[in-house]
Amino acid sequence: MSKSKDVRVTVILECTNCCINKESAGISRYITQKNRHNTSSRLELRKFCRYCHKHTIHGEIKK
Repeated sequence: MSKSKDVRVTVILECTNCCINKESAGISRYITQKNRHNTSSRLELRKFCRYCHKHTIHGEIKK
């Protein structure tokens, strides 16, 4: 039985550089989990973007 207010939630991280730059071939996205109690704000991580070919900031987006 799962609760409706789980502590760990699934979030999608999207490259912030690809969103600004419309010339890229696509948008890099990662799926991860975060703890709702420890990280209440939006999550931002440096991840590798295969379209920009470098490490960029990936921010949490709305589902």
